[in-house]
Order: sequence, then structure tokens, then C-alpha cells
Amino acid sequence: MGMTLAVARREFKSFFNSPVAYIVLGGFLLTSGWLYFSTLFVAGQASLRGFFGLAPVLFVIFVPAVTMRLIAEERKSGTLELLLTLPVRDWQVVTGKFLAALGMVGVGLLLTLPYPLSVAALTAEGTSLDWGPVVMGYVGLLLMASSFLAIGLWASALSRNQIVGFIVGLVLCFAFYFIDKFAVVLPQTLAELLQYLSVDYHFDNIARGVLDSRDVLFYVTLTVVGLGLTTRTLGNVRQ
Repeated sequence: MGMTLAVARREFKSFFNSPVAYIVLGGFLLTSGWLYFSTLFVAGQASLRGFFGLAPVLFVIFVPAVTMRLIAEERKSGTLELLLTLPVRDWQVVTGKFLAALGMVGVGLLLTLPYPLSVAALTAEGTSLDWGPVVMGYVGLLLMASSFLAIGLWASALSRNQIVGFIVGLVLCFAFYFIDKFAVVLPQTLAELLQYLSVDYHFDNIARGVLDSRDVLFYVTLTVVGLGLTTRTLGNVRQ
């Protein structure tokens, strides 16, 4: 565990030692802020519906941007081979990079907390903000981010080019987000399968304020599979 945390600290610091963190976080906050304030001022509603409704779509784009360089850039520069010669297991390297990327996403979500606080302040007198769906919405976003990060890490491990890693990660995240949109034209059994494989379907369930173990299990399983594929790919690189 010590080696895993050491890798995580190294990667987390490297995010903020380069423009990557500031570009990704800035783009995410500008876009999510526009979604929130457009609902507030244009629609005249103090609501987080616009933010939680489109934040998953933002994750489809911004999460692969976080993970694209984590392994691909190290493979290109040769530092990954150097790292793998140290007494550290492949899964520790993968988990450490995953935790660093999750920390980065966590910082981004932390910076959006003024949104629910402002909604709570603007609610009509005699009413109060229902914090249950808000808290569950953030929990759902973290779970979704975890699965996307694991997928993005695998995409980054498949190539030495971080642009290729970004494109592959974007396509995979896009597929897992939009897969249930095709369910309406398919037989019921297949439609239910595609719906279950959709990260958006499970996020909608959690964002309603109910944390169902089936939804959590889906995200955990997708995350573990992604990290497992990344570890296997790193093992092939070591050989």
C-alpha cells in the first residue's frame, strides 16, 4: 500500500506541475458553471437539475483528458520502463495512477460546491434544499468518474501516443454512456441488457437520492475490470 500511495502522490503532484490540471479543471468549471448559471438566470430556477443532467456528458470528454498521458506519455519517454524496474508491482502502479486521477476529479467536484450552496441560499422562504439527491448526485458522479478513469487508463496503456489514448478513451466512455439510447429500437431482453450496461442509467438512479447496491456494484465492477485490463497491458509491456 505504501508504494501505491507513493505513486499516487507522484502523479497527483505531476498534474499540477504541468498545464494539464489547470486546462482540464478550467474547462470543466467553465462548462459546468455555464450549465448551472443558465438554469439559474435564464430559466429563473434555483436548481441543480441542469448541472447533474449534463455533468456526466462532460465526464465523457474531460475524464479521458485526465488519463490520456498517465501511461502513454511515460511509455513514450521511457520513464515507465524505468518505473517498472523498481520493486513495485504492476497493480500498484495502476492503482496509484488511478487514485491520483480520482483525486484530480475530486478537486474539480469540490470546486463546484458553491453551486448547491447558492441554491440553498436562494430557495424560497419557508422551504429548504433537499440535500439527499444533491449528496447522492455527487456520489454518483464520483462512481461514474471511477469507472471512466479505469477505462481511460486502459486506453492510455494501449499506445505510446497520448492523443490516441484520449481518442480511444473518449470512444469507450461515449459508448458506455450512450449505449442505452439504442434500447428503444431493440427487443426487450436486449434493451434491458444495454440499459444495464449504461453508466447514465445507473447515475440517474443514484441522483434521485437512492443508493442501490446494484448500481454501486455496476460501477465497482466496471472500475475493477478497467484496472485489471490496464494491469494486464502493463504486464505485457514489462515482458
